Amino acid sequence: MSGSSSLLMGIDKIADNSGYFVLNREGAVLSSAGDLENDEETANQILDIIYSASKVSLSKKDDEYFQRISLIYSEFVLLVTVCNSRIFVVKRPLAKSDKNE
Repeated sequence: MSGSSSLLMGIDKIADNSGYFVLNREGAVLSSAGDLENDEETANQILDIIYSASKVSLSKKDDEYFQRISLIYSEFVLLVTVCNSRIFVVKRPLAKSDKNE
């Protein structure tokens, strides 16, 4: 597996993605493409959301935190996953059936 492939961990292969970025824990963009390519403003906003969410513990275990957040907009969804000290964000169009709910 090449360095680029291990960095992306398959995020670029997600069906129907219209863009993605990978951040390190400090918020630096490690890789990006599509609608989210070089979108540092969105990256900073996602980082703020993650920092805020990490302060809220819904688990009885002190060392357990969220792994995934979905941000649902009228036309698309941002799927945010935290794994291995990296933040993976994928933008996908909202499914037509989801728009009617």
